[in-house]
Amino acid sequence: MLTANELRQKYLEFFKSKGHSIIPSASLIPENDPSSLFTTAGMQPLVPFLMGEKHPAGNRIVDVQKCIRTSDIDEVGDATHHTFFEMLGNWSLGDYFKEDSIKMSWEFLTSAKGLRLDANRIAVSVFKGNDNSPFDEEAYNVWVNLGIPKEKIAKLPKENNWWGMETGPCGPDTEIFYWAGNPSQVPESFNDDNELWVEIWNNVFMQYNKIAAGEYEPLKQRNVDTGMGIERILSAVNGFDDNYETELFKPLINLIEELSGQEYSKNQKSFRIIADHLKAATMILGDEKGIMPANVGAGYVLRRLIRRAVRYAKLIGINQIFTFKIAELVIVMYQDIYPEIKKNKEFVINQLILEEEKFNKTIEQGLKELEKMSAKKKISGQDAFVLFSTYGFPLEMTKEIAKEKGYEIDEEEFKIEFTKHQDLSRTASAGMFKGGLADNSEQTTKLHTAAHLMLAALRQVLGPDVYQKGSNITADRLRFDFSYGQKMTPEQLKKVEDIVNEQISKKIPVISQEIDFEEAKKQGAMGVFEHKYGDKVKVYTIGDFSKEICGGPHVDNIEVLGHFKIQKEESSSAGVRRIKAILE
Repeated sequence: MLTANELRQKYLEFFKSKGHSIIPSASLIPENDPSSLFTTAGMQPLVPFLMGEKHPAGNRIVDVQKCIRTSDIDEVGDATHHTFFEMLGNWSLGDYFKEDSIKMSWEFLTSAKGLRLDANRIAVSVFKGNDNSPFDEEAYNVWVNLGIPKEKIAKLPKENNWWGMETGPCGPDTEIFYWAGNPSQVPESFNDDNELWVEIWNNVFMQYNKIAAGEYEPLKQRNVDTGMGIERILSAVNGFDDNYETELFKPLINLIEELSGQEYSKNQKSFRIIADHLKAATMILGDEKGIMPANVGAGYVLRRLIRRAVRYAKLIGINQIFTFKIAELVIVMYQDIYPEIKKNKEFVINQLILEEEKFNKTIEQGLKELEKMSAKKKISGQDAFVLFSTYGFPLEMTKEIAKEKGYEIDEEEFKIEFTKHQDLSRTASAGMFKGGLADNSEQTTKLHTAAHLMLAALRQVLGPDVYQKGSNITADRLRFDFSYGQKMTPEQLKKVEDIVNEQISKKIPVISQEIDFEEAKKQGAMGVFEHKYGDKVKVYTIGDFSKEICGGPHVDNIEVLGHFKIQKEESSSAGVRRIKAILE
């Protein structure tokens, strides 16, 4: 039986032997990427390097990245979908390309150095081509030369074999499937509609940069981005047809059985949702940039996960405060891999208990109100908003309960009510803003550099206990969160503005250097996000004013920034303030 730790270790060591540097997982909360609420894939933190920035660890890297995806949250409850998952990834940043990538994947899967999988149980797919890009004949031929029968190589369209975001690096991919059924009944040919062919690995060949709808240009450097989900491959390799039977979920399932007095086999959907959602909530709360439940943004998604888990717990008879017990087990299971969750254990437990108590106070009354509303056979948008604002029911939960009862929700009316109360939930899906550092635009790059100047100015004005707690940068403005316990005075804000603009007037060049992390600390570099880059880090220095560990990108000289202007200063959360600023 292959364990999760063995899988992680085998993967990292194999690619290390192929010249890859091992880098740590990035935070679940994206840094300077307003295009999504959470880190949804291993490539997300690496976009600047896929676009040409030089990575401090070199041009071959490998990692295990923690991820959160909520786009298919309604699918959670089946045997394979998860909100939190771990992605194994190996990367070529302008180095090797299709042939080497495919050969290394094949070697890891089938050889003694890797997983020793039965080659007969492996099938693949390649991009069949369209108006924008031709059939991926190169990938197809590599697989044929490795001995994969042509009947087990599917040529599939863009919706199957193309990877990319709204804009940015993209290209064709080849997907690898493993037969999870009876080993003696492996089909002679591959059919991707057969659920026993489980996708275990995806190799993306980033050849293009999507600049607008239907517009592509060749990337300056061709990259390889691969992703293999630990939960899925662990299940397939160990012969399970249910990911929740693996060691990554089984202890949680057993605990839920103990807490509820019910059997997993008779309540699979509820058990899976509780285990998945509370694992995800624990990892979000325990992240190094952990957030709290809220009514907007990533905090809204976190609240939805916790409350959905509590609702399903009540369906199987768990009526006591219990979420912290699941979290304690999750922390034990993952603390050696992601030590930040152990470090933040107290925060995780406290936030879960507070949110569960808050929800319990209103849930029974809210359900009664929902029953009354349901008598009309249709729940108005105004009703749904009352459930949200008064009883804390996320719209998705109201929709889910209404659907179970055969009723509908007037979502358009709900949105109108939501907007009217200036609390529009624009944040429950990825892509709520456009642009951000992911687009590497000139204006975004300027604002990113301005954020460095502002942090240094804030520390001058407010003191050395000020640290960055997060940022969100678009081409239009920067939003910057920092540690400080009280509202800034107008005089303090004006002083910060003046200091930044004084520095800009000095026309100082921005110097970049790659050095050892310990050396960066000796030099006094600020390093809120240094965990991303391992032993080697990139440090950006602006005269004797600012020195920060950062992934970039930045302007060459701050004279191009123009005039810095703070628009707003407000509370972000307890002990954290938020500034919104622009360049004029």
